[in-house]
Amino acid sequence: MPSQVIRRSILGLAAGALVAAGTFSSALADTKLKMILNWKYQGPQGMLFLAEDLGYFKAEGLEVQMDQGNGSGAAVPLVANGTYDIGFGDLNALIELAAKKPEDAPIAVSVMYNTPPFTIGLKADSPIKKPEDLVGKTLGGAANDGALKLFPAFCAAAKIDCSTIKVTNLAPNLREQMLMKGEVDGVFGYINTIRFSARAMGLKDDDIRYIAFGDYGLDLYSNSMIVSRKLVKENPEAIRGFLRAINKSVIAAVKDPDAAIASVAKREPLIKKDVDRALFDATVRSEMSHPELAKVGLGDVDMDRLKRSIDTLVKVSQLPRTPAISEIFTPEFLPPLADRPKKLF
Repeated sequence: MPSQVIRRSILGLAAGALVAAGTFSSALADTKLKMILNWKYQGPQGMLFLAEDLGYFKAEGLEVQMDQGNGSGAAVPLVANGTYDIGFGDLNALIELAAKKPEDAPIAVSVMYNTPPFTIGLKADSPIKKPEDLVGKTLGGAANDGALKLFPAFCAAAKIDCSTIKVTNLAPNLREQMLMKGEVDGVFGYINTIRFSARAMGLKDDDIRYIAFGDYGLDLYSNSMIVSRKLVKENPEAIRGFLRAINKSVIAAVKDPDAAIASVAKREPLIKKDVDRALFDATVRSEMSHPELAKVGLGDVDMDRLKRSIDTLVKVSQLPRTPAISEIFTPEFLPPLADRPKKLF
């Protein structure tokens, strides 16, 4: 073989090896994160899925695995025990854990749902009109439902005795069916989740009434991005990149909700797109659009309000200690205020 050909072959192999090594290094450069969602795949989660589908995670050097959840309360312990790096979970479950086991508690880095969605759903013709009418009745809820976990706090705030009310666990997909069949007198959940699950069954909005926890002094934040202390310590830049990607994703989803729903359908083809689009819209309007948004921007909180929320939960739930705000939430990883939405519709 002529020496020129041998030389070209060696150079070609070397170049190929360099390209392969570069590709391998690039693949290794992506930080892998495991995230647990609050619930099954549904409309509002499109604002998270777009971060992957539009390449926002990739641009931040992240590869994020987003798994279906079983309730917003369940996300917190799964992050605390190291099963997941990030959870889209209930801030109030985090406050309870921080009060009881501060050494185990993760921390919230972005509060997404700033208006309390916690409720008890009732049939429209139910004789239950107010909290005291719950005495002697049976309520059902998924084991890790955020509203169910807050029920003792609701009882204390509404001045009723929880022990006089039977609570039974039920499968999330059977909640509205069991309510309408009269197998339980009421069900726990997020108001929009119940409402739109009922719509998917063919029910009308006025077939179900609600007792909202927020009407009884529980002015609480809810679903937040909650991260492990290990991730905060070992890779704070990954958290910043994750939140930049989610911020862009929310903006894109609000601008094009149909794209967000398509992103959900890509993962769960059996969704009813019209129902999930309506659920997306309702979540943005009623759970993410507290008036404080105009001042603090999406992801941040009113510190005085958060302090009141912590104090309220500690008092009504008789928690053993009052966590400091810094144990529950930090805004240090959020994108600049100028980049975050101050209005969503």
